[in-house]
Amino acid sequence: MPRWYLTLFTSDALERFGFYGLQAILVLYAAAPASRGGLGLPVTDAATLFGAWIGFMFMLSIAGGWLGDRVLGNRRALLAGCVAGMAGYLCLAVPAGWGAAVGLPLVAVGGAVYKPNHQAMINLMFGGSRGREAGISLMYVATQVSALAAPLLVGYLGERVSWSLAFGVAALVMLTTAVQIKVSAAQFGDVGQRPVRPLTAGERTSAVRRTGLAAGLLAAVVLGLGLAGMLSVSLAIGLVGVFSVIVPIVCYVVVYRNPGLEAHHRRRLRAFLFVFLGSTLFWMIIAHAASLLNLFARDHVDRHVFGMEIPASWLQAATPLFILLLAPLIAVGLPALAGRYHVPVKLAIGLVLVGGGFLIMSLTTVFAASGEKVSPLWLVIVYLTHACGEVIVAAVIISAAAEVLPPGFMGRTLGLMWLFAGLGGGLGSGVVRLAEVVPEPLYYLGLGGVATACGLAFALGRRALVNGLTAGPRTEQAEVDTQAVREGSR
Repeated sequence: MPRWYLTLFTSDALERFGFYGLQAILVLYAAAPASRGGLGLPVTDAATLFGAWIGFMFMLSIAGGWLGDRVLGNRRALLAGCVAGMAGYLCLAVPAGWGAAVGLPLVAVGGAVYKPNHQAMINLMFGGSRGREAGISLMYVATQVSALAAPLLVGYLGERVSWSLAFGVAALVMLTTAVQIKVSAAQFGDVGQRPVRPLTAGERTSAVRRTGLAAGLLAAVVLGLGLAGMLSVSLAIGLVGVFSVIVPIVCYVVVYRNPGLEAHHRRRLRAFLFVFLGSTLFWMIIAHAASLLNLFARDHVDRHVFGMEIPASWLQAATPLFILLLAPLIAVGLPALAGRYHVPVKLAIGLVLVGGGFLIMSLTTVFAASGEKVSPLWLVIVYLTHACGEVIVAAVIISAAAEVLPPGFMGRTLGLMWLFAGLGGGLGSGVVRLAEVVPEPLYYLGLGGVATACGLAFALGRRALVNGLTAGPRTEQAEVDTQAVREGSR
C-alpha cells in the first residue's frame, strides 16, 4: 500500500481509539453513582443512552459528508472532526453534569464529520474499484487495533481509577490524530483539498440562513423545556430516537430528488435503499454489545481470571481481537465471494451471523436466570459472530456505496449509509426498553430470528437487487423501449 494509505490507516486507528473507549465505558459511566463520578442514571436509561448517542452521531453524518463535499473539502473536514472530538472528550473529563451534556454531542459531531470524509478520502485516493474493497477490509485492522486497546486502557482507567482520566486520554489521542493528518497533507496532493462541488454565493447564503434558523429553533425548544422543568435524559433519548427515524427518510428523499442525478442514478439509489435498511438491522444488533451485553457482563458473567476480577469493559475487546485475526483472511477471500452477487450475499451472511449470535445469547440468558454467573465464553462466542459479520458487512457496504452515485455525491452517499446505521441506534434505544417487559430469552430470540430471516431474504432476492444496483443509461433506455413496444401492442 502507498504512503497515503498508511497515513489514513494510522489516523483512523487513532481517531477510533476515543470512540471505542467511549463505547466500552459509556453505559457503565452513565449507570455509576454520582459519588463515584458517574451520571447516576437508572439502568434502563444508561442502556438506552448509548443507542441514542450513536444514533445522534450517525444522524449528523449526512451533514458531515455534505460539509466535506460542498464547504471544507474532505481533508479539512477530517481536521474539523478531530478538533470537535477533542473538545468533547475534554468536556467529558470535567467532573460535572454539564460536562457530559456538552461533551457527548461534541464527540458525536466530531465523529459525524470525520468518518464519512475519511471514507471519502479512501475511495477518492483509490480511484477505481481495484483493491478498494480489500483496502477497506484491511483498514478494519487499524480500527480494531484501537477497538482492542481502548477498552483495556480506557476501561481500566474509568472503572478502576477515574472517569475523568479516561476521557482525558481520549482527548490527547484526538490531538495526536489532528497533528498527524496536518503533517502528512502533502501525501494526498490535491485530493480532498477543496470541495468537489463548492457552494455558490446563493447556496452559501441559504445554508447560513437555514443553519441559523435550525440552531435558534433548537435553542428555543431546549430553553422552553428547561423553564417548564421538562428537560430529562429520558426525554433527550426519546427525541433522538424520533429524529433518528425522521432524518434518514428526509435526507434520502432530498438526495434522491437532487437535480444533479439522472434516472439510472435514482434507480440505483432505490435498490440501495434495501442495503441501507439491512445495515440498519445489522448495526442495531451490533450496538447491543455496548449496552445490554455490557451490563450482562457486569452483572451475570464470572469475570475472575487467574484469581483477578477483570473489568466488565474488557470483554468489549473480544470483537476487535477476532477481527484482527480474521480481517486479513477475509480481505483476501472477500472480493471473490459470490461474484456479481457479492453485495446481497455478503449482507445476507452478516445478518445470519449476528442473528445466530443472538440465538446463542437467548440460550445464555436461560442459564443466567438461575442466579449463577455464566462462563465468559458464552459472550465471547456471541462477539465472534459479531466480528465475522462486521468485517464482511462494513467493507462491502462502504465499497458499494462509493459506486451508487457520481463522485460529487460520494460524501453524502456515505453520510446516508451512516444515517441508516444511526437509525439502527435510534431504534435500538427504543427496542432495548422492551427488555424491561419481555423475558430476556424471548428478547434475544426475537431479534435473532428477525435478523436471520432478513439475511435469508437478501440471499433469495440477490438477483433483483444486483440488477437494480447495476442500472445504467442503457438499462433505462431498454426499459423505455420495452414500454413503448408494450403500449404499441395494445
